[in-house]
Amino acid sequence: MAPDPGLLRLRVSLRAVLGIALAVTLSELAGLSLTASITGGLAALLALFTVADPTVRGQAVTTALLPAVGFPALALATVLHETPTLRDAVWLAVIFCGVYARRWGPRGHALGIFAFMTFFVTQFLHAVPAQLPDLYTAMTLSLVASSAVRFGAWCIERRTPPPAAPAPKDDRGLARPTTRQAFQAFAACAFAMAAGQVLSQERWYWAVGTVWWIFVNTTSRGETLVRGFRRLLGTITGILVGLLVAVPLQGAPAPTAALIAVCVFGIFYTAALSYSWMMLCVTVMAGLLYGLLGVLTPALLGLRLAQTGVGALGAGLAVVLILPVTTDAVTNRWVRRALHEVHGCTATAARRLAGDPDADPAPRVAQLEALLGRVRLSLAPLVHPLNPLRPRKERARRVLALLDDCAREARGLAAVAADPEASHDTRLTAACHRVESAVATLVGASPKHLTRPHVEPSPHHPGAEQALAHLQRLEHALTSLSQPLQGTTFAQP
Repeated sequence: MAPDPGLLRLRVSLRAVLGIALAVTLSELAGLSLTASITGGLAALLALFTVADPTVRGQAVTTALLPAVGFPALALATVLHETPTLRDAVWLAVIFCGVYARRWGPRGHALGIFAFMTFFVTQFLHAVPAQLPDLYTAMTLSLVASSAVRFGAWCIERRTPPPAAPAPKDDRGLARPTTRQAFQAFAACAFAMAAGQVLSQERWYWAVGTVWWIFVNTTSRGETLVRGFRRLLGTITGILVGLLVAVPLQGAPAPTAALIAVCVFGIFYTAALSYSWMMLCVTVMAGLLYGLLGVLTPALLGLRLAQTGVGALGAGLAVVLILPVTTDAVTNRWVRRALHEVHGCTATAARRLAGDPDADPAPRVAQLEALLGRVRLSLAPLVHPLNPLRPRKERARRVLALLDDCAREARGLAAVAADPEASHDTRLTAACHRVESAVATLVGASPKHLTRPHVEPSPHHPGAEQALAHLQRLEHALTSLSQPLQGTTFAQP
């Protein structure tokens, strides 16, 4: 029921179904085995789901690099399948490197996920070295097919500019969140491997997979704990649906393929909205795949739930005990950056109103929206319904509401500035200075007023009046933020 401006989520989801269906069809037409076709389908899904560079060219380059990590991972996983100790050690090394690679942005993130999941799928399918040629062929065909859909037949990105992405941090060593997460994921996966193998020598890898995906797109301790809860909730509901849908089918090809397509659509359509809903779709799809392989039983679904619980426990222990990154520490960074961007939007819009044709506030507003998305994500643990700390929950909600007010006024100001008839009003300069001072007070900095070109004032122009109204409401929202931020570390240096 969430809004879908431009039906973007719908189009991305339908494109994913088309790309993955084409990939699997090519594998089947090539006479490859079911194991190879499933591997190819997963490769296409990952290419469409995880590759998120800000430009189409960057996405194409990252997609082309996927085999560079996928092929070695396939080879290692299959060759080491009969030597569990060495296999586990190598997989832990892949996990550490995959998480650490996130420091290089979307490309490192996508390549790390692809390497991990390629290793994972060989455990899921019990692939052996003799199958490597088929697996390589299926992966290559699938990446070509999904790329043909994504970059050729249905290139949504060329028509929809990607949102602005926050710049990477300058932290070094253990101060860098991705470094800390690499150690946390390594320890959590080691725990999941050991505990998972106690539960089952055949399906232990589900616990490791749970840990990995809990750590994806999280930074702080609170984010990870909330994601673990949502993963468990989505798995439970997915198993209940699987008992009603997947088990009775027992791998019947046509209806199973149709339902897998529905699950793929659900994964892409709900991913940005609800991790629990996405995990429901993933769990049902896994059950359907097990049905195709002829091993699906209610007991197997129960084992998956137990392995998910083990993985969530391992992730929770790791983020609490090993180099923890607190929610306040992460939120502090994003709130500060969002506040600075509010001032950037204001200053750029003011220059545009003052007659500077090169000043365009639209990119700054897009950047602000992206930063607010990260603020919402970092504050999600504090506003979660299960958070028992009501004062902190209410304070976090107040911060989010006021930052949303800031974004709304910044958008309105940018829209007024885009009007070529809008002209400068001397009151705008004073209002911009007050906004700058309000931001400086919140982040503990000294205001640095910008000089603006001199233009003859036109105080009664409707555009100037509207801009002034936006600036006044923006100043009020920033001033109101001082109360909920007081006594927190959200915006202190």
